[in-house]
Amino acid sequence: MKIKTQDYDDVTVVELQGELDSEFAEMFQNTVMNVVSANKRGIVLDMSEVGFIDSEGLEKMLWLRDYCNENNCEIRLAGLDENCEKILEITQLEKEFDNYAELTQAVKSFV
Repeated sequence: MKIKTQDYDDVTVVELQGELDSEFAEMFQNTVMNVVSANKRGIVLDMSEVGFIDSEGLEKMLWLRDYCNENNCEIRLAGLDENCEKILEITQLEKEFDNYAELTQAVKSFV
């Protein structure tokens, strides 16, 4: 799994590449904690290069949602592939996140 971040004013895009799984969960958590601690208004998780999310990955996504809420930060998902959309649907988590087809839509949603 690889992570890259890019700032757009007070929104940070966290680009994820690979699988959001137990091997990657701690690195993911540390990265997003650093973003939130920088007092960003929002985070967009660019999921366009993520092919799979396991239970620990889902747990970290829910943790991030709660952590953002506690720290006045909002979260959006962008670019979920069909497999990841299905995982969120099966686990009934699709309504827990604002999901956008395109990254630019997600970033602009903070305006």
